[in-house]
Amino acid sequence: MKRFGAGVVVTGCGSSAPVARLDNEGLSQIVETSDEWIASRTGIRNRHIAIAQETVQSLATEASQKALEMAGVAPEEVDLIILATSTPDDLFGTACQIQTALDASKAVAFDLTAACSGFVFGMVTAAQFIRTGTYRTILLIGADVLSRWTDWSDRRTCVLFGDGAGAVVLQASDTTDALLGFELRSDGSLNGCLNLAYQSESKSLNGEVSVETGTFHPITMNGQEVYRFAVRRVPEVIEKALFWADMTVEQVDWLLLHQANQRILDAVGDRLKIPHHKIISNMAKYGNTSAASIPLALDEWVRAGKIQPGQVIASAGFGAGLTWGSAIFRWGQSAE
Repeated sequence: MKRFGAGVVVTGCGSSAPVARLDNEGLSQIVETSDEWIASRTGIRNRHIAIAQETVQSLATEASQKALEMAGVAPEEVDLIILATSTPDDLFGTACQIQTALDASKAVAFDLTAACSGFVFGMVTAAQFIRTGTYRTILLIGADVLSRWTDWSDRRTCVLFGDGAGAVVLQASDTTDALLGFELRSDGSLNGCLNLAYQSESKSLNGEVSVETGTFHPITMNGQEVYRFAVRRVPEVIEKALFWADMTVEQVDWLLLHQANQRILDAVGDRLKIPHHKIISNMAKYGNTSAASIPLALDEWVRAGKIQPGQVIASAGFGAGLTWGSAIFRWGQSAE
């Protein structure tokens, strides 16, 4: 994909998850389900659940510190912090709290909401700031605490979600560009398939003027529709991103999808003819962590020595909105 200014390189990653775990056996004591039922349909066996002291800010800060350490970047060198989240601690935004916790006093900070596609959308957004020469060092975080908004009496959804955070450091390079291609999509006509909606109630102020008050209600999802959407649209958007990168599927070293359902990962891999040993999956341990799922899995595979510097990763996020997108990038090239 043609660039006009500096190139983008990915120089560090980190992740964090709550200490408390809820496995399928424990979940079966809450709702009528079983380990066999959940694992056979989703691939999930465990999820991490945040306690009161664990927040999006605390999880994101820990993941960010690890990413900055790997990249060899001091907090004061960060120009911009982008937090991809759908579950902020404060509806006005949580990124600024992370900036303060990191002591990244020179960084601009803002939240970005694109649900489970948030990390991919955030990577593409960050790249534009670097390619135009506006910023040279960006901290991109995906973090969600979905347990806050899960209906724990609904076995169709409560078996899926967990909490966590992941982060990467993106830096400018004058000699190379590791973001090889991308494609982003949205379709609001499908919003009803997956949402976390605000529901209001009318409250009279003085008998003449009324205001709408209320709260967000738990996650609702049409699982079959989301599955059909994902297995059809995700391969298409990856192929389009590969086209912009002037690459073929055979040149991809790793397929890194949003960790929603193992059946989706396998179906997308099959449609793209990507061998299963190239498909990154850690959802058995974490469940669906929304915007955190891609950087969480990336960090695990990097720290395990599976992903090597220079290898090509085809990533894709998909979820509420509905939104979906793909970014093709090389891992671990140094900034110049």
